[in-house]
Amino acid sequence: MSRAAAGLFALIVIAACGERTTEAQAPADTSSGAEAPLTQLASDPALQWGPCPDIFPAGCEITVLHGDPAQPNADVFLRVPGGYAIPPHSHTSAERMILVSGELNVHYQGADPVTLTAGEYAYGPAGLPHDATCVGAQPCTLFIAFVGPVDAIAHEGAIE
Repeated sequence: MSRAAAGLFALIVIAACGERTTEAQAPADTSSGAEAPLTQLASDPALQWGPCPDIFPAGCEITVLHGDPAQPNADVFLRVPGGYAIPPHSHTSAERMILVSGELNVHYQGADPVTLTAGEYAYGPAGLPHDATCVGAQPCTLFIAFVGPVDAIAHEGAIE
């Protein structure tokens, strides 16, 4: 790489890293129907957290990041305190998850339990019962992308 190309690359990287935002940035012209991009930090105090569905004990919070939870393709953050046990449940939608913070032990029916640490990914098929526990004293924040509408269906008994 020539010095000029290396210098240009360095300027691009510096410019890209310069200013971060936690708010949606709309393109100059959205008349084409294109959605505005979104960058969201889990620590943003402007997030509007609310209680999780009634099947979860008090302490579980959820916030919608993108989409309508009643429609397909909604993205949410789910947050629970350290030591919190998420009871056995399933979803009519598949879910794609990335643990943002904390340490989360996840157990899907018929599979061995796995402990996720920040940055790790998990996939949950639609209809498969599972539970989870936020390990340790630190809270757990989980990014979840639902394929279908967001729901949670309680399941009785332990996940095996």
